[in-house]
Amino acid sequence: MFSYGRPVAHGRPAARGRRGAVVALLCAALTAVAVPAARAGAPAPAAGQEARQAARLWTAERMAGARPLDALRHTPPAPTAPSAPAAAAARPKGTLFKGTRLVGTFFGADGPRGTAWHCTGSVIDTRARNIVLTAAHCARSMKGDYLFVPKFVKGAAPDRQPYGIFPVKRIFTDPRYVPDPGSTTTKKAASDLDTAFARVSANQWGRSLQDAVGGGLTFTRPSGYTHRGVTVVGYPSHRHNSAGRAVRCTVPTKQLRGYRQLSMTCGGYYGGVSGSPWITDYKEDARTGHVIGNLGGYNGGGNDANVDYISYATAFGADAANLLGYAVADQAPPADLPPYRGLKGGLPGGAGRWRKAALMASGEYTGDRHGDLLVVWSDGAVTLHPGDGRGGFAAEKRLRQANSTWTHARTLTGGTFAGGGRAGLLVRWSDGEVTLYPQPGPAGLGREIRMAAPGSAWKNAVQLTAGAFRADGGTAPLVRWADGGLTLYPGAGTGGLGASTRLLPAGGTWTRAALLTGGDFGGTAAGDLLVRWSDGALDIYTGTSAAGPGARSRLRGPNGLWQQARVLTAGAFRHDGPADDLVVRWSDGETTLYADTRAKALGTEYTLVHPGT
Repeated sequence: MFSYGRPVAHGRPAARGRRGAVVALLCAALTAVAVPAARAGAPAPAAGQEARQAARLWTAERMAGARPLDALRHTPPAPTAPSAPAAAAARPKGTLFKGTRLVGTFFGADGPRGTAWHCTGSVIDTRARNIVLTAAHCARSMKGDYLFVPKFVKGAAPDRQPYGIFPVKRIFTDPRYVPDPGSTTTKKAASDLDTAFARVSANQWGRSLQDAVGGGLTFTRPSGYTHRGVTVVGYPSHRHNSAGRAVRCTVPTKQLRGYRQLSMTCGGYYGGVSGSPWITDYKEDARTGHVIGNLGGYNGGGNDANVDYISYATAFGADAANLLGYAVADQAPPADLPPYRGLKGGLPGGAGRWRKAALMASGEYTGDRHGDLLVVWSDGAVTLHPGDGRGGFAAEKRLRQANSTWTHARTLTGGTFAGGGRAGLLVRWSDGEVTLYPQPGPAGLGREIRMAAPGSAWKNAVQLTAGAFRADGGTAPLVRWADGGLTLYPGAGTGGLGASTRLLPAGGTWTRAALLTGGDFGGTAAGDLLVRWSDGALDIYTGTSAAGPGARSRLRGPNGLWQQARVLTAGAFRHDGPADDLVVRWSDGETTLYADTRAKALGTEYTLVHPGT
């Protein structure tokens, strides 16, 4: 699976807390290639054949006559109040200029003789070296003819364009982005997904896109919605721009309320600007930069009144990062992605609420064979979040109102301790008591069985998890003690904890194990143990059993990102398969699902609770 959202060495640097910041893609060295050198020399290689064929269709006249796809943005409304002219004069207005090498025009047409339209696209820096960013609503016909022209010059023939022309071979959009009937856009929550990536073939001189322009923008997940200076570059409608020049504007941004989108105010962004990159560190004709979103989203990137000076952009998150990963790998996104619920994510409430999620456990608690999530909150409330088997969750069930008793729960785990398919809940309390709830469910926690008395040695049990750690594949709890020792209880059940097996003695490395969760990450149905260490490193121990922790696989080296992980649990939240879907609650309340996590790779990342909400 592919997730460029949080690569090994980047993702969520400690310097910015847990959220956002630069996501550095896998890069090759950038080579600046001058256009004259690209045209001179040996005969064009076969790699440019597609572009040479496209040049016969995409003539200078056809490109110049293409209409903006988002034509509704082309006419600003008349002033509605006496103060409107003064207010308009005070607003920033975009500057027309000759363009920049990393941004160009994204053309589309319904076949060779079909109507042609245009949006804006930009070059994204990837190891594939052939990826263009635009808006999903600009890919209105997957069977159409598409073309990308960096630093487009209106009226120039294909061979006279500064960097040539690049035929689009394949477009990648999120399958959950579905325009409203009769429209190319939508105002629904899925408008947050109005991002597309396209793979292009070489230009007519046989150069790859990044080789031709000499660089690319770095796909970047923003740390929030408020930015002091973001530069938006696009190609507005020829009706207000007869020379067909690019427009740029550097302005502050804020959030479009209720959406995972950015908003800016700047005049001159008429039809044709959909897909424009929002760049945080723009420099004139630079070969690099960081892009945090693309013009699009709600209503195609504009408000209901089609006012040209208010524009929106999707703010890149896990969904866009995953989509880029599929584009780079040239693989279609899966059709069964978790339902998209906007800023509500897959769990109710915002990040402010989820910062108070103190403990989490996974298990099958409802009888429908889907993995469910049980949460203990800092105020003592207990809630159950029934899984839907697709990575989403139904309405939460309140099992306990806020109370003083459950504020004393210190660690817990889910597992089939009572036999059968339903999971139980094993809890260690602050006074050393251990209790088992054999069969909690939507109606409540059910009966309670004492497993260890108050004042027991269990006061020193720092972490508790469970997995298929028994020799017969049954569930057994595993304890990490304050002294670093590990103990397994293979016989734990409704009759008590049973005899224990010491896996590791006190002392040593395991005193630095900050979080544990059991799961099936090796795909063998054997018990595996995931560990988040105090330095942020992540390891999986496959085949954990009474013989020891098992074989270690490193997922992440020491890093600041995973030091911000506060709660972990693994369950079968996707496909009702093995317990290899990892749920992480971060320090800022953002909550993430890593679906199909494997012994050597984190799974695809989905946001359950968005940051800043």
